[in-house]
Formats: sequence, C-alpha cells, structure tokens
Amino acid sequence: MPRKSDRVVPLPAGLVPLLTQAQLETYYAVSDWQVLRWVDAGMPEEPYEGRGRRFDLDKVRAWHAEQNQLAATA
Repeated sequence: MPRKSDRVVPLPAGLVPLLTQAQLETYYAVSDWQVLRWVDAGMPEEPYEGRGRRFDLDKVRAWHAEQNQLAATA
C-alpha cells in the first residue's frame, strides 16, 4: 500500500493554494517584520475569513518583480 507522502493529487483547475504569513516568511527567508513592511508597502494579500493573512504566491512574485523594476529605474 502506498504511503500518504507518495500520493500526488493535482489541484482542480483554477484552484490556487494560498500561503500563510509563516509560509511566505519561509519561502523568502525573511522575518515576520519584513513581511509586515511589504504588506504596508502594498504587497497584495488575499481576503480570508479565518485568522491570519493569506497570500497568493503568483501575485506576490509579480509585486516583487514590479518593485524591483521600479527600484532599478529610480
């Protein structure tokens, strides 16, 4: 019998998993303070009914790319 970790199930079309703030901190290897600074600077976060913040990684990447481009032209 396969182990649970061996099962790979594709996400349904159009479903995008949202990252928690802690997951985003781990992804970018930054502190919670840095993520809060990014949010204050306009980084997109997704509406979420539960506790904490949720982030769409594709939107966050696009926001960072835009910020890097703006910094390069300044």
